[in-house]
Amino acid sequence: MEAETLAFLRRLLDTPSPSGHETEGQRIWVDHVRPAADSVWNDAYGNCFARIDCGRSDAPTVAICGHADEIGLMVNNIDDKGFIYCRQIGGMDPGSIVGKRIRFRSSVAGADETVDGVIGATAIHLQDRSGDAKVRKLHELFIDIGCRNREEALERLNIGDAGVFTDSSLLVGDDRIVARGLDNRIGTWAAAESLVRLAKIKSELHCNVVAVSTVQEEVGLHGAAMIADGLKPDIALVTDVGHATDTPGIDRNRHGDFRLGGGPKIAIGGPAQPLVVERLVAAAASEEITIQRSATPGRSGTDTDAIFLRNGGIPCGLVSLPIRYMHTTVETTSLDDLESIAKIFVRFCQDLPAGHSFIPTIA
Repeated sequence: MEAETLAFLRRLLDTPSPSGHETEGQRIWVDHVRPAADSVWNDAYGNCFARIDCGRSDAPTVAICGHADEIGLMVNNIDDKGFIYCRQIGGMDPGSIVGKRIRFRSSVAGADETVDGVIGATAIHLQDRSGDAKVRKLHELFIDIGCRNREEALERLNIGDAGVFTDSSLLVGDDRIVARGLDNRIGTWAAAESLVRLAKIKSELHCNVVAVSTVQEEVGLHGAAMIADGLKPDIALVTDVGHATDTPGIDRNRHGDFRLGGGPKIAIGGPAQPLVVERLVAAAASEEITIQRSATPGRSGTDTDAIFLRNGGIPCGLVSLPIRYMHTTVETTSLDDLESIAKIFVRFCQDLPAGHSFIPTIA
């Protein structure tokens, strides 16, 4: 991956973007795509769009989508001693966040813009070990922001302030990157990178392309539903993360056999429209990219599920990036696999002929 595009990816990864609070990261995304796009805009909830027009009257519109939000915590209560209790933003394992550092963005007038804290953990020496070890629940975990009482804490944070873990991205080896927000800043990166590459060959295209960075996927695919109704694309190509199952303890008979560095995952079934899938597979073959087929008989758990149901059925394809340790602060993936997704999307758009229909001949 080239240094400039890797730097853009890491800026996206390291910028806090919890669901419902994506603005800071969205501005970075928009600034990056603006020079390549014919137009950029956003909607009321912060979904962001960048469009290139091929100039042909019969050209379909292809949306390339990834979601900008990440999991995090939201202040729910402050006790008399100034400890913070939170609700989760998106899904997480409470046991995996004990002892973590977290940074909130404060909405308190006159307070510091950010407030750091740690998720408290009772020292092993002080734990009651007379019975079986207890699995912690999120509402039992507290965050210490260095305050002596509730009043002092309320001078720094409001109920409803959101935070994310402070872990930053890390390069490991030649092809591995570790970050807390691969899910799904890699999707917004892929959408942006595809658009930048396609802008260079715009005169060859027979389709218009809109890169889309959606919001609030982790809490219900909300942004995807909005953009499907608002944009009404003819085709939607979606990128999200998917599980790599090549680490110890995973039942591959149950979860499939997917390897880091083994190529992107292409969803088969469910919301993945067969004719779109066919062209995605062909695009990968043209680029000599190895893919991993992912059985998806029902819900995919991605923005695809919201998009394909809109506007009478928007033909969709889903290409996922295999990652390890999903929804932790050490999500790990292959940069080569990620770059391959952008190459597949570029080739898909480049090879899409004028007037092509994704409606199968049945009746």
